[in-house]
Amino acid sequence: MADENFLQPADDTEVPVQSPEEQMPGLAGYIKRKFEDSENGRRSYELRWLQAFKNYRGIYDSTTQYRDSERSKVFIKITKTKVLAAYGQIIDILFSNKKFPIVVEPTPIPEGISEFAHQTTPLDQIVKQDPYGFEGDGRELPPGATQATQGLDFLGGLEGRYANANLSPGPSLGGEPQISPAQKAALNLEKMIHDQLTDTDAVTVLRNAIFESCMLGTGIVKGPFNSYKRVHKWQTNDNGDKTYEPYEKLVPRIEYVSLWDFHPDPSATSIEDCEYVIQRHRMNRQQLRALINRPYFYKDAIEECLAKGPNYEDKYYEDTIREDDTEPYFQENRFEVLEYWGVIDKKHADEVGMQDIQDISELDQIQVNVWVCGGMIIRCVLNPFMPARLPFQAFPYETNPYQLWGVGVAENMEYSQKLMNGHYRMAIDNLALAGNLVFDIDEASLVPGQNMDIFPGKIFRRQSGVTGTAINGLKFPNTAPENIQMYQISRQLADEDTGIPSILHGQTGVTGTGRTASGLSMLLGGASLSLKTVIKNIDDHLLKPMGEAYFQWNMQFTDSVPEIEGDLEIKPRGTAAVMQKEVRSQRLTTLLQTASNPTLAPFIKIPNLMRELAIAQDIDPDSLVNDVSEAQIFAEILKGLVNAQQEASQQPQSPDQQRAGVEQSGGVPAGANAGDDSGVGGGTIGTGSVPTAGETGFTGTDQETQE
Repeated sequence: MADENFLQPADDTEVPVQSPEEQMPGLAGYIKRKFEDSENGRRSYELRWLQAFKNYRGIYDSTTQYRDSERSKVFIKITKTKVLAAYGQIIDILFSNKKFPIVVEPTPIPEGISEFAHQTTPLDQIVKQDPYGFEGDGRELPPGATQATQGLDFLGGLEGRYANANLSPGPSLGGEPQISPAQKAALNLEKMIHDQLTDTDAVTVLRNAIFESCMLGTGIVKGPFNSYKRVHKWQTNDNGDKTYEPYEKLVPRIEYVSLWDFHPDPSATSIEDCEYVIQRHRMNRQQLRALINRPYFYKDAIEECLAKGPNYEDKYYEDTIREDDTEPYFQENRFEVLEYWGVIDKKHADEVGMQDIQDISELDQIQVNVWVCGGMIIRCVLNPFMPARLPFQAFPYETNPYQLWGVGVAENMEYSQKLMNGHYRMAIDNLALAGNLVFDIDEASLVPGQNMDIFPGKIFRRQSGVTGTAINGLKFPNTAPENIQMYQISRQLADEDTGIPSILHGQTGVTGTGRTASGLSMLLGGASLSLKTVIKNIDDHLLKPMGEAYFQWNMQFTDSVPEIEGDLEIKPRGTAAVMQKEVRSQRLTTLLQTASNPTLAPFIKIPNLMRELAIAQDIDPDSLVNDVSEAQIFAEILKGLVNAQQEASQQPQSPDQQRAGVEQSGGVPAGANAGDDSGVGGGTIGTGSVPTAGETGFTGTDQETQE
């Protein structure tokens, strides 16, 4: 019977379980126990992640058994191909247009913003009328009006509607009159967030997280946190000399967190549902000592941890994911640091002497950030974010509605990967057997003591028997085609398991539906639907909460709050880009052609349509698409050019110019066959300029009037 103080996770690795006597007391012990609860809660998922990683890397599990006759150990890395295909498609969808897929828009009816936007008179100075009255007092409301819109001309334009609103002049936005200050705030905030994401190289962080979600099922992003970026600046003095004077700029920064180091509340199904989250750090001496220079870290506690020495212990899966055997080096040179985000009881806060909690009752819980190393608290502060939140975004590749953890590509095709490996190994072993002879030797007919190795020119000495009966070559049948056929079926099964057709990652020799253009379009359309679900998960669980976190950070830590303040909402745009670019571009072009109809043109937002068409073709709309004022200028220029061309074409030619044109063409009308002397003719009728009304030769022209 196995020892009750040990767990058997995988690969015969024993994981010790601490007894209550060995557990640490106080806040450090509380966090350590929460960490162990999270580890035990995700144990089964760790085994799935480990198997997914092995399939991606082409590593056979230690439990795989081979027969003595099996010689081939080949691993077909279709899992790696599918994971990279999904990853490449997602990255191309999200970041192909060189803009981050997050937009900021005002709510449909911005709260606190009246119809009198951009008004110069403050709202509190507007005289409010009594909403009550009597019939015939001249304050009756017209049909369709409300008290808030009384006096507005519903049939007139914006000019009449807002004639008394004290509107300030300004540029139009998206082809519409800019009447809402929320629009301006949304534009300012969106540009600010995009600039901050670019400054901190957020795209690289997101790529790492998205890759891990494709492979293991869940990606983790942490932040944003306060960070300082060095800005290079040169100053020129009065003498004309330049001096280098850099400065530090406060920017929000996000981080990628490996799934193996992420330990959430085991009972939660989402980040919002988590009571706590713990991140496990592996630090060397230099990294741990560097924490002393960061705010609110306890210098004495960190120095005591350094004096005690390293305390890091490898987990059972780490040698596999590192693909080496460096456990002794990690244990000798690394420290385990636990970063806790979540709630604690007031007694634990009093234990470490936290400030500003005197007004909290004993039954209340406090949102904190605590760092623990070697059983010692090296940092303990209140959650700095307002409102308090856990600074993590966990997004699944495929949602599991009953768990926080998602399902990745590798897990979806685990069994089809095993089938492909098995049938391919059988095919190779059979080919090796069928491609060589197996010899049946009658040793009684041969001279004893001879070497039985077979090679060209080999001579066997026979002492009895009939010629040709002592050594016989046997040939086994070739069953490789059947195994290859089963391999192909297993590969098709992987396509169905993952929703990623092989044609999507460059497989040639496609058969069946993919041989025709319509069939290929159906395959790509099906792949788009599968990816649309994945992108939707990224929108809901990563881009939207991260955008909202950036919004809260800017409201809390930047000085330009009035410029970005408003009733705004963060909208991810990842799903909007899933549609095949060709299809989307074609549809937008069709809509643009519809807009050429003068009757329908007023109902279509032409500037927005042009921007969407540019985005569909991977073109930055800000660099090529004009705004309304610029469009008016260029329209006038083009109108002048068109008028000049029309005037030049309508000028009549002199008889000498007409005669010269005929002589130059050899007297043959355009399009006629000059070498045809049969009299029948075989050329085409030449095309000329279309006569205009009033011109000589135009049907219906009054010749007498011309004379």
